[in-house]
Amino acid sequence: PVISCVVSQWSVWSGCAEPCKTTYRVRRRHVIQEPRNGGEECPPLEERAGCVEYWTQQGTECKQSLIPALITTGGFGKARKKRAAADGSERAGYCVEFQLVAIMPGCLHSHHLYTHWMQYLREGHTVCVECQHPALDSRSLHCYGDGSGSKKNQLLHWQAVGNPRCKGTWKRIRQLDTCSCPSVHSFLFI
Repeated sequence: PVISCVVSQWSVWSGCAEPCKTTYRVRRRHVIQEPRNGGEECPPLEERAGCVEYWTQQGTECKQSLIPALITTGGFGKARKKRAAADGSERAGYCVEFQLVAIMPGCLHSHHLYTHWMQYLREGHTVCVECQHPALDSRSLHCYGDGSGSKKNQLLHWQAVGNPRCKGTWKRIRQLDTCSCPSVHSFLFI
């Protein structure tokens, strides 16, 4: 008889491969039944997903300048606020203004609807990035990659969520306690 491949359920996701840098995590499954007599072949047994771990294995916080900011469109924040089960104990967020210095060409080659916002990333423009719950870390009271503690005019790195080829550098201008970001140049820390 024709017997198709049978695989197990996915394992839980591993931790990040390395702390303090954009890297990946892994999940695996194994073959329960090998295919025979022309049965359907086995699907991939490993998946990887991007991740960043902001704390070392010793429990110390990573140096901020080494960590790229992970950003998405500011419109996602409105949906996130609606879905969040806020209990009132979250710290109020803040915004950070950055000047975009360099942008990889991969930002312009995003044709998926969920990456359409990347077209507004242009070198020289000032952008506003909001730090809100749940990206606001409860231990450090800031969002990772926000450039806090960086030197004036230090180049900091960012990466767009949803398109790993869309990344670049920016300089931190200032932090704002109240956010009034223009919608087109409004982004969100993840």
